[in-house]
Amino acid sequence: MAFKGLDLTGKTTVVIGGTSGIGRAIALGYADAGANVIASSRRKEQVEAVSAEIEERGGKTFRITSDVAERDSVKQLLEAAIKTFGSVEILVNSAGRTKRAPTLDFSEDEWNEIMETNLTGTLRSCQIFGRHMIERRYGRIINIASLTSFVALTEVAAYSASKSAVASLTKSLAVEWAQYGVCVNAIAPGVFRTALNQKLLDGSARGQEFLVRTPMKRFGKVEELAGAAIFLASDSASFVTGEIICVDGGFLASGVNQ
Repeated sequence: MAFKGLDLTGKTTVVIGGTSGIGRAIALGYADAGANVIASSRRKEQVEAVSAEIEERGGKTFRITSDVAERDSVKQLLEAAIKTFGSVEILVNSAGRTKRAPTLDFSEDEWNEIMETNLTGTLRSCQIFGRHMIERRYGRIINIASLTSFVALTEVAAYSASKSAVASLTKSLAVEWAQYGVCVNAIAPGVFRTALNQKLLDGSARGQEFLVRTPMKRFGKVEELAGAAIFLASDSASFVTGEIICVDGGFLASGVNQ
């Protein structure tokens, strides 16, 4: 069988949480691979900015905000994508939130807010877009897991629990939907420098520990996530489902590094 390649020309991708950090990098990577790309989030100005970047790269898109906490908002996102491009072949769930605090004092409200976005929001968008993909007998869903899907990090228990659940949900949906031609996988990023965490990574003992435990001895660049995302979205991954692909510089493989 001939190599199917990584070209996404003619396919439509929706990246929820696609206007900053990891989601933005994946959205721009998809544009470079030839896909129609809708990068959506709650903030209108960020949607506008990333949409302009997609168009600068020759990609087709349109502007629409969305909130994974609201089912109607996600439904409207799908409907608008279908109206514009006819169908959606690829969904990336990249919306997320976290907070660091001692678990003993972590409030239930804050716990529920993290779960609502990271876990229930992912389920909600998978249900809505998954139904469309099942009806068409084709689809690629890529969720964003985490190192904390596998190992614990101090004082982020809510985030860790939500991302462990995202990994489990990914496998469950992969098993249920494989018969319909829908592949469901996840990417577990290692430690990537972004505008939000730069100060933490460069100026704290926690950041130094991340660096020591990463065999490549550097933090990732968000653009380095695009390759895995393109592969999972492509027809080259037609027999890959239920997998969590780690892009972490060797972090999870590492024991003693020195």
